[in-house]
Amino acid sequence: MDFFNNHIKLFGTALVFFVGLTIMVAILPAINNQQNNAPLPNAVELSEEAFLGKQSYIANGCVACHTQQVRNVDMDKVWGKRPGIAADYAGITRTSFWINTATLMGTERTGPDLTHVGSRQPSTAWNLLHLYQPRAVIDQSIMPAYPWLFEIKNNLEESDVEVIVPEEFRKNVSGKIVASKEVLNLITYLQSLKQTPLPDGKSTAAFLYKKQESPSPKDEQPSMLPDGQLLYATNCQACHQANGEGLKGAFPPLKGSAIVTGEDLELFVNIIMLGYDASPAYATMSAVGTDNNLTPEEVTAIINHEKTNWGNNAQPVTVEEVSKLIDFIKTTAKK
Repeated sequence: MDFFNNHIKLFGTALVFFVGLTIMVAILPAINNQQNNAPLPNAVELSEEAFLGKQSYIANGCVACHTQQVRNVDMDKVWGKRPGIAADYAGITRTSFWINTATLMGTERTGPDLTHVGSRQPSTAWNLLHLYQPRAVIDQSIMPAYPWLFEIKNNLEESDVEVIVPEEFRKNVSGKIVASKEVLNLITYLQSLKQTPLPDGKSTAAFLYKKQESPSPKDEQPSMLPDGQLLYATNCQACHQANGEGLKGAFPPLKGSAIVTGEDLELFVNIIMLGYDASPAYATMSAVGTDNNLTPEEVTAIINHEKTNWGNNAQPVTVEEVSKLIDFIKTTAKK
């Protein structure tokens, strides 16, 4: 009984057990993980601007609502090309000796997962408008606005990046809205978030618990084409909106668009695969098709969805037509 009455022996023994268990359960496995995991061969380190953007991401509490982990369940397929693996995080080191914000995997997915957002939404113009006022691009967004990351100027300097904001969201702002260096760094970080492809010959893990897909009746060849509405929502809706009306002063409408309803399929495919910058009234469109590695079937499904919705009543196109144009674009790009 002397052992339980001697506080030095009692608490000393408890401390030894605690330290021993910590070493066995936490420290040694962590060291083993570090020794047996390495970044993928073609992984890219964060640039200085992206690293500063990561600090802004942390400071503004983005990790509270956004995850950076693609689970191996079918519902996570929209967030990345494959489930996440340990190698995706192996090259991330401590922020400093005292600060351990190495991985930002998150704990709650209130907003979309950002693991692959650099490919899913690479547009600088869209990201700037989204950070300035999320409701400008997504009506029902619950994300807070970050106006303090922007400056108001009467006259632009050569290096300034102006943010195109629709009039209804400018409130009483009379000058020009300009992106600060901090928000540009934050966007650089977001654009750097891309899943690293696995080395050649390595197969990706399967997404589990797949749902039965019901093809859209409006898409041609329903047994062959993927869901055009889902693909549109994933790749196009953020800018052009669910109703196809776009966003005045920022992103052009697809409803009633002469390009969408017209017969110039080559131009249509070029816009999706290579991007578009035809009018100073709208932001430059990024190369969504190329950035997201869309297949001819997926591009065809998107085109047919846009041609047959929101009052558009144009003739659907075939996979063969789109495939020839995409092959030509890829062949030309290699020269």
